[in-house]
Amino acid sequence: MEKADYYDLLGVSRDADAASLKSAYRKIAMECHPDRNPDDKAAEARFKEVNEAYEILKDDQKRAAYDRYGHAAFENGGAGPGAGRGGFDFASGFADIFDEMFGDFTGARRGNTATRGADLRYNMEISLEDAFRGREPEVHLPTSVACTACSGSGAEGGAQPVSCPTCQGAGRVRAQQGFFTIERTCPSCQGQGRVIDHPCATCRGTGRERKEKTLAVKIPPGVEDGNRIRVPGEGEAGLRGGPPGDLYIFLSVAPHPLFRREGADLYCRVPLPMTVATLGGAIEVPTIEGGRAKVNIPAGAQTGHRLRLRNKGMAVLRSKSRGDMYIEAQVETPVKLTKRQRELLEEFDKAGGGHSKHQPEHHGFFAKVKEFWDDLTE
Repeated sequence: MEKADYYDLLGVSRDADAASLKSAYRKIAMECHPDRNPDDKAAEARFKEVNEAYEILKDDQKRAAYDRYGHAAFENGGAGPGAGRGGFDFASGFADIFDEMFGDFTGARRGNTATRGADLRYNMEISLEDAFRGREPEVHLPTSVACTACSGSGAEGGAQPVSCPTCQGAGRVRAQQGFFTIERTCPSCQGQGRVIDHPCATCRGTGRERKEKTLAVKIPPGVEDGNRIRVPGEGEAGLRGGPPGDLYIFLSVAPHPLFRREGADLYCRVPLPMTVATLGGAIEVPTIEGGRAKVNIPAGAQTGHRLRLRNKGMAVLRSKSRGDMYIEAQVETPVKLTKRQRELLEEFDKAGGGHSKHQPEHHGFFAKVKEFWDDLTE
């Protein structure tokens, strides 16, 4: 029975290039693979024929011999397509089909010179006011950018890489050893499948160069210490035209001299003169937006007493709402008194200023101390 023409088996013209041959072979081989067609003898036979055709045509020397002499070039002891059963190299065929079916999942797809650029990290400290309002600062990044001389291709004049002549773009080469086919990374292209004939003199074939990049980064209102902002595509440039990585900005909020933050709420510790804490009164306190707020201090306020100002706290991230602000009273004892001030305080004390009804916490504490000592002496 006369053997079918190899080009007809693959459905390509006689001047088809390596990429067209490979594409046609994989499409047909996947359709008739024995794993997809169990117990189908016709599919198995076609699978063998297609692999035999591809093993011949993908090799430049064998293809040239086939174009000149046809099937006769491989008869009577000629160098056949493989040493497996029926002239079919099962190891070779299976490797190609495995790449086609699973290469996207394993990352083993061959012939791709483009490599994604690395992600970059940038640490930024901002003030509490910036965290409240948001801002758009400029950052300066020493990074890799696409080479301007070759437009990121890595080749002189912006030319595209060409298929590796050693592996015909496969990225790997095979050698027959007895019944086995040994496959290894192509030594010429290091598994990339493509090579650059004339590397760019500026970037030496990498497709990128070192430069400082300046860009504006938008920090939204309400960010907190430890938040991370992702800026897509602003990382290092990819290798030989590959996609760039991302930029990650890690935020830290500097301590504030007036406010302490807990989530969206702010706490402000306000020293109160003893007279204001005793008699009550109105004071003004600062707010995070830079304004002032009037606060009424009740008579008899103690240290630690809290007053709440609604919606005067921090902005909430991705929301129009705000937290609250809490005023924490800190009663301050007067120092460096004048003679007259001292006389007035002594008069106050003699008038019963130290009575328990005026200082309940003081007398309550020492009443407990007396009970404690009495229990020890019993």
